[in-house]
Amino acid sequence: MAKKESFIKGTLILTAAALVARVLGLAQRVPLEHMLGSVGNASFGIANTVYLMLLTVATAGIPSTLSKMVSERYALNRPGEAQRVYHAALLFAAMAGVIMTLLVYFGAPYYATYVAKVPESALAIRALAPALLLFPTIAMMRGYFQGRNNMAAGGISQIVEQFARVGTGLILAFVLLNMGYNDSWAAAGASFGGVLGSIGAFGVMLYYTVKMRKQDKVALLQSGPDAALPLLRIYKDIFTLSIPIVLSSLAVPVVNFIDSSIIKGLLIPQTGESQATYLLGILTSRAQSIAGIPPILAIALSTSLIPIISAAFARRDEEYLKQQVTLAMRIAILTGMPIVIALCVASYSVNGLIFSSLDSSGIIMILTFGTIFQITMMTSNSILLGISKAKVSMVNVMIGIVVKFGASYLLAPFFGIYGIIAATGLCFLVITLLNLRTLKKIVPFSILGSRWVSFLVAVVVSGGVGFGLNQAGIQLVHIMPDRLAFLVTCLIVGGAVVVVYLVLLIVLGVLREQELASYPRMLRRIFTPLMKLQPSRLRTRKHEVGSE
Repeated sequence: MAKKESFIKGTLILTAAALVARVLGLAQRVPLEHMLGSVGNASFGIANTVYLMLLTVATAGIPSTLSKMVSERYALNRPGEAQRVYHAALLFAAMAGVIMTLLVYFGAPYYATYVAKVPESALAIRALAPALLLFPTIAMMRGYFQGRNNMAAGGISQIVEQFARVGTGLILAFVLLNMGYNDSWAAAGASFGGVLGSIGAFGVMLYYTVKMRKQDKVALLQSGPDAALPLLRIYKDIFTLSIPIVLSSLAVPVVNFIDSSIIKGLLIPQTGESQATYLLGILTSRAQSIAGIPPILAIALSTSLIPIISAAFARRDEEYLKQQVTLAMRIAILTGMPIVIALCVASYSVNGLIFSSLDSSGIIMILTFGTIFQITMMTSNSILLGISKAKVSMVNVMIGIVVKFGASYLLAPFFGIYGIIAATGLCFLVITLLNLRTLKKIVPFSILGSRWVSFLVAVVVSGGVGFGLNQAGIQLVHIMPDRLAFLVTCLIVGGAVVVVYLVLLIVLGVLREQELASYPRMLRRIFTPLMKLQPSRLRTRKHEVGSE
């Protein structure tokens, strides 16, 4: 029981850390968007995409592989081997940190000037470079502690990192602007918060390391000497397992990095340099932060099923695997869609509520609409990883990125910034379709089967209701302060979309009472009282998840 409680507590901490990171990311973008001009917003956005991409490289794949290798060796009572694996990982992390820092610092002017075509962003990129000294090491330490069943260390360090990064970044940007520095320096100050965040996270990990040192010494004395593991063998094992996971995890950061790199070059011939810089700032400071909201709940709920999927695959229980894969994809779509709909139809009001101007609401709407494909891509990627198909997932992601690149260059001359955004949605859709094709070869399943038409009716009707309410709500600006009017409109539209959507899902039979037992507890609590609305012919129909 104690182990189970510890696992649940650790999982909750990691979930809270991920949620804090998303919320604080948005909380940072909003005040910065108000403080900075178009050059400052573009500069911070470019630096942030570089940072997030390199952070994914440092924190995806290798730490989870290290966690697996460490936990296996402690389970076999080989703590000496586990320590050697850990030390080898730390050595690699230290070297990788130095190399990445030097590359980013000295490569920033070239990338900013000739690739992103925003020379002013070099300062912001360079300001982040020192953070990369510590992040690979922090990632390895988190992986090691997870391998030791200590989830709290990684989760708390992530929360401390985010508060330090966002808080100090906003303070530095504000102080620099008030001292008379320009937007480029203010964006660099905001970026430097990442360095202070890394120091905070590293301090937390050192604290937990000191706490665990005594426990490690006892384990080493009790186990006796272990066979020495050659470094080359350790690195081979780590990279063989981790590289496909790293590359699979790079889809979203790489897509954002591509946009930061090519937007100005593609748009300058159509719009001119100043407008292209402005649109780049809109995309990175506004649209990407809003578009990051819908995946949070859907991915958390669907990926909570991944360990169950892994276990079913290992047992070769095809029927149960079919049910769980269906359930994971279904939950991802059904829980992600109402948030996507609400943010799309209320994009004008959301823009007016939290940002500095009302223009370019269409950019927010189109990018947010594409996140439904991001949700399905990320969920199907996780399922493939859960059934040991990381290499297939990696190949599909690479194909999607090639599609993104090509479609951006094809569509931008005709549709401008909207063509580039459409290429992003197409990239995620292609990866999703490739992933689903692979999964169906392993286990036959159908996400909604004959219910797709009913689902689309629920989407269109709830979207239409939300759009009508938004158009009516924005008229409130004539009788009350603008931001208050936009706040009221957002609340009404969001509530109405969710209620109409849920009611239609139940009335039209997209969700059925017989299936609720297999859903996560949080969703059962929401859906069960509403099931009284479902026609009796649907409630009495026998059905199992995955049969349609």
